[in-house]
Amino acid sequence: MTSAFAKPPAKCVSAAFKDQVKLQDAVQRLLNRGVPKERISIVGRNFQSEARITGFLTKKDVILDGLASGAFYGSLFGSVLSLLTGVGVLFIPFLGAVVAAGPLAAALLGATSGALYGALGAGLGSALMSLGMPQDKAAIYQTRVQAGEFLLVVEVPDEKSGETFLLLQSAGGEEVAITEMQIPQESDGEMTGRDQISPEIRADLSTEAQQTFLETYNQTLSESSEKSNALMKAWERIKQLFERDDKGIFSKRKADNNQKDSGTS
Repeated sequence: MTSAFAKPPAKCVSAAFKDQVKLQDAVQRLLNRGVPKERISIVGRNFQSEARITGFLTKKDVILDGLASGAFYGSLFGSVLSLLTGVGVLFIPFLGAVVAAGPLAAALLGATSGALYGALGAGLGSALMSLGMPQDKAAIYQTRVQAGEFLLVVEVPDEKSGETFLLLQSAGGEEVAITEMQIPQESDGEMTGRDQISPEIRADLSTEAQQTFLETYNQTLSESSEKSNALMKAWERIKQLFERDDKGIFSKRKADNNQKDSGTS
């Protein structure tokens, strides 16, 4: 039997939660109702971590360190975050270090949209507005997250928005809203151009290095179909062939690779 959530999402239902226990209960209820975890996003400052976070983790850091696994995230953050996809830590103006998970996390990390990546510089509210959330709700959610609460966003088909609204409300959600917000999704297939490389990654690569990253990513993806593996292999290739210049950009060809660049190893 086909799930009602198999249809493409048309609405976003969002709510603020004052504590992590209620948030986890809401996420579990959504999953029990058949909502795919890939359509659930959360953002918050005060998650109870099971390990001390030193500095900031970004998507790039995770790829560089070879830590792109759910097991790592589950052991680091525990509880509700281990239920979702794409967990990361990023720095947002006015909020500081924020933990985010799900498709919204990928978007906030600049993984899908250069415009959104720029909006993030003005704060969480501006980023939400750039995705289509009404200004009043975006401002409320930014204030709530800043105060230590949690934002939950669920992408659902139009006909499921009403029942999802009631579910979040009954789970203790506040400022529950149904909006036309659209969260951009990363392509699971090959990248067709350098502009599809995540902005935070692209900024650290020269034009030549970007092309190398793109070619290695696509080749690895065609062989393994594992996106995280393709990203790690692409970074490994960059570190093998290039070194950073005085601005920290991978642009200088390593001497011992000038004559023997024979494709990915």
